[in-house]
Amino acid sequence: EVKLMETGGGSVPPGGSLRLSCIASGITFDTYDMAWYRQAPGTKCEKVSSLTIDGRPWYAEPVKGRFEVSHRNIKNTVWMRMNSLKPEDTGVYYCAAPAPNMTTMSTCKSLTSYWGQGTQVTVSS
Repeated sequence: EVKLMETGGGSVPPGGSLRLSCIASGITFDTYDMAWYRQAPGTKCEKVSSLTIDGRPWYAEPVKGRFEVSHRNIKNTVWMRMNSLKPEDTGVYYCAAPAPNMTTMSTCKSLTSYWGQGTQVTVSS
């Protein structure tokens, strides 16, 4: 059985940092590419970043230069370091594998990828 689990969410003030982890069982990230998505209440699910099986990252424009995604040669874990957090970064963050093509969806689920349950990130003073 394949499972993805996100950890590392929390509440931080603007300018703070968090590191999220996506931990996989049943698959490894050297055979599956992956992506991070987020969804805030009342908004669409949007792709934040992705990582290919050979470690090439992609970032959405709003997070470019602030977020960094990597697996650091740990085959079943991908990290996303989030720096200089802003209130608009607030939302539930999900990891998915293989990485869906869509940059936005109505909900953070799809039949063609495995998804975790999500971890809440709140950026507020």
